[in-house]
Amino acid sequence: MFIDHVHEMFNAAGVPDWVDWFGRPVATIFFFLSVEGFIHTHDQKRYLSRLLIGFWIMQIGNLVVQHFFSLGNFALINNIFGDLFIGVLTMYGIQTISQGRQKHQPSKIWGGIFLIILPLIFAGLMMTVLSANLGGTIWMKVVSLLPNPLLAENGFVLYLGPLLYLLRKNRNWQLLAIVAVALLTTGFNFSTMFTTNFQWLMFLAVIPIYFYNGKLGRSMKGFFYAFYPLHIWILYILASLMGIHY
Repeated sequence: MFIDHVHEMFNAAGVPDWVDWFGRPVATIFFFLSVEGFIHTHDQKRYLSRLLIGFWIMQIGNLVVQHFFSLGNFALINNIFGDLFIGVLTMYGIQTISQGRQKHQPSKIWGGIFLIILPLIFAGLMMTVLSANLGGTIWMKVVSLLPNPLLAENGFVLYLGPLLYLLRKNRNWQLLAIVAVALLTTGFNFSTMFTTNFQWLMFLAVIPIYFYNGKLGRSMKGFFYAFYPLHIWILYILASLMGIHY
């Protein structure tokens, strides 16, 4: 992850594109771990709220950093918390629908459906603001605090997380899903696989996931929640102080 962001911030300074290869599996591993976290957490709502707060903090932090520093036309959009929040919210919606069907409670089913489509509603609001040429207004800042796939660092690929949740009882199917999504990210344009589009290398995430034993390791939750935004902001500021522009 750190190597990937070094490439992102310093590519214009000569960091080669192949450095980006190392970071491609990271988001996929995060999505897989979000499934494990959602399944095993003692408080799913608290898990969701923690991801949402992380998203808000990083969105505001990104705006503050870019107010004082600049890399030219390079926009600081990194915020994996948004991807993870939408993914986990979708898992929560799927779980709610399942519970509603088991208990014959239509209200729960509709509630689960609403949770799943809520980020898409937020995306619609953002599109409305943009289509009204309000991109530089306070309205844009407000909708930027509503997590949606248009703001997501990985776009609609974030829904790989809920897909892995649906396949959680079969590790082999999870691995096949990752490979399939990796293939789809190429757009079947194989001529660009080693030139401009490296996202397909996300399939390498199947290696650590295959060997994952399902046991809880050492808890470093607080460290990673802090390290993720801080290292991105620091790298961006360093690149700006070095005069790097895109």
